Amino acid sequence: MDQMEEIRETFFQECEELLEELESGLMALDEGTGDDETVNAMFRAVHSIKGGAGAFGLDDLVRFAHRFETTLDEVRANRLEATDEVVKVFLRAFDQLSDLVSAARQGDDCNMEAANAIIAELEAFVGDSAGEEPAAQGDDSGGSDDDEDDFAPLALDMDLDFGDDEPESAGGGFAIWFKPKRELYQNGNETSRLFRALEELGEISVACDMSALPGLDELDPENAYLEWTVELTTSSDKQSIQDIFEFVENDCEIEITPFQEDKPTGDETEGDDAIEGSDSDDGAEAAAPEGAPEAQEADAKLEDSPAQDAQPAEEKTNDKPASKSAPEKKASQSAAKATIRVDLDRVDRLINLVGELVINQAMLTQSVTEAGVSPNSAAGTELDDLKQLTREIQESVMAIRAQPVKSLFQRMSRIVREASAATGKTVHLQIEGEATEVDKTVVERLADPLTHMIRNAVDHGLESTEKRLENGKPAEGVVRLTAAHRSGRVVIEVSDDGGGINRERVKQIAIDKELIAADAQLSNSEIDNLLFMPGFSTASEVSNLSGRGVGMDVVKRAIQALGGRISITSTPGEGTVFSISLPLTLAVLDGMVVTVAEQIVVVPLSSIVETLKTAPEDIHELGDGAFVVLVRGEFVPVVDVGRALGYRTPLTDFSNCVFLLVEKDDGRRSALAVDAIKDQRQVVIKGLEDNYGSVPGVAAATILGDGRIALILDADHLTDDNNTNPDLQYSNYALAG
Repeated sequence: MDQMEEIRETFFQECEELLEELESGLMALDEGTGDDETVNAMFRAVHSIKGGAGAFGLDDLVRFAHRFETTLDEVRANRLEATDEVVKVFLRAFDQLSDLVSAARQGDDCNMEAANAIIAELEAFVGDSAGEEPAAQGDDSGGSDDDEDDFAPLALDMDLDFGDDEPESAGGGFAIWFKPKRELYQNGNETSRLFRALEELGEISVACDMSALPGLDELDPENAYLEWTVELTTSSDKQSIQDIFEFVENDCEIEITPFQEDKPTGDETEGDDAIEGSDSDDGAEAAAPEGAPEAQEADAKLEDSPAQDAQPAEEKTNDKPASKSAPEKKASQSAAKATIRVDLDRVDRLINLVGELVINQAMLTQSVTEAGVSPNSAAGTELDDLKQLTREIQESVMAIRAQPVKSLFQRMSRIVREASAATGKTVHLQIEGEATEVDKTVVERLADPLTHMIRNAVDHGLESTEKRLENGKPAEGVVRLTAAHRSGRVVIEVSDDGGGINRERVKQIAIDKELIAADAQLSNSEIDNLLFMPGFSTASEVSNLSGRGVGMDVVKRAIQALGGRISITSTPGEGTVFSISLPLTLAVLDGMVVTVAEQIVVVPLSSIVETLKTAPEDIHELGDGAFVVLVRGEFVPVVDVGRALGYRTPLTDFSNCVFLLVEKDDGRRSALAVDAIKDQRQVVIKGLEDNYGSVPGVAAATILGDGRIALILDADHLTDDNNTNPDLQYSNYALAG
């Protein structure tokens, strides 16, 4: 990938972040919780996308973003009220903007027919001002063209240089006060390039104020201490100057004052003339992509040095905003956390290496133990310290891949809008816990199953508007999407306030489709779980959303592939809750190391409620090889792990076994019978599907401290089969052999 391709890809990565910010603002407006800063943030996001797209000549994207930006500006200036109708158009405009960004990224043709329809709706809100285009940088006319067809985005020159010919002065101009922040240089921008761009507009005179420059012993080479005053004689308008600084407005303070007006003082703000980076409601624009012309140099080089072409401080007028106090400067500098972009392959390699470190640490511990070294010796103590340090390193590296589910949840807002429009239902999406972090891989692979569940909630879960009103419910249905950390896992729930599951109808459909026997006696939980059977559908006719018999069974398989579980809770007349329980990471887990028929296996610790050793009289045979164990007055079915994995023939005497009590999300418990418990440790997950294949009852494998491979059990699958699935036994005899 050449440099320009890297810059282009960086721009689209930043577009993803800007679109997330835009959607967050739109959701706030839709819910009635938005304020002026929300609108400002939305405006800055669209403005930044437009500016970056112009640098790459993405004309269609620029044209649409400009119309969107213009309408947002009307709301920002309180000339247009953000009514429900306006917000709905904004939401459709967001969808279209996302599609245009995606098409531009993939090099596909844009659907401008749909875009033009939305542009017409946006223009209807703002009237004649919709056609106003920003004056092109360097255009001396200072005017604007109301002809929509004449608008052409400016392709920025990546090799700006000083011109030999000075532009003619028309006698007018501006006084520009400019104070860079630390972030301006950290982002690779350079003040000299800004001055070169200003010089293309007319004759400039630059003065530098070095009064804030500390002594050499206190100098922070990464900080910004200089302030600049530029007198620009030009016939261009103020917008042309603002266009030059638009990519760095978030990283500096700047004020632009026409010559005929008084220059700004420290306590004054001249309306639109004041743009103070993040301290201004109107001016805090997002930073430019690395492809912008002001972002091509890696550092500020020498223009900040007092010895370089800076005019004496005496030439600097005092007509500038008062400088912030030292504590305020320090607070503002530490407010923004520095971040870097790292290729995901490098992170994956780091995680794999840490996994190998965990394995080697376990091997070292095993070797020291076999050598008879006392745990209380110096070597034993140092080994414990190494174990703790290894775990902390592993947790820190795992945190690098962790990301909030916010981006995934916000994507569901669009799914709800589409499903709502398709079904004719009025639906409101409530989101909670969007800051909950989970492994990036989990987030990426969760998108499809979550989309199925959201559509299912709107299509099947919620009643029609007429039926809701008949039942005394609000006309608007509610779908809730929540996420939270519980017991070392992340739990995501999709719920609705609909009519709940019609269990009689579900059972009858399953009988009609010959999925269950006509005389089957099923509990409410078992009937609910029929929804996960392949080919099951309650839709009476095929639509864009449902009716093809593909859906919840796919969801369950996708969740199980992530090492997760899914359960249903439904109350007739009140609604249904689908609960997904997922591991925080797919790289490591805490497990219980046990022996079964002289084989070592690992049971995920998150699946185990308790371990117990019972008296022989508490174990009862039900017949046909089935056993239960009495646990505090409750009979719990026993799963013979050795038999289920094909390691041995079925046990008839469990008196010497240890039971691992596991609980499913629906509350059902089972007791896994194993021979003994060896250890509790953190293990590195090694997938079987790529190198071997999918094995029922086995989630993955790991490498033990002695170098042996141990299987990691899928407790849910084992308890589902409950020792009676011949396919499970057959497929695992090969592993035992």
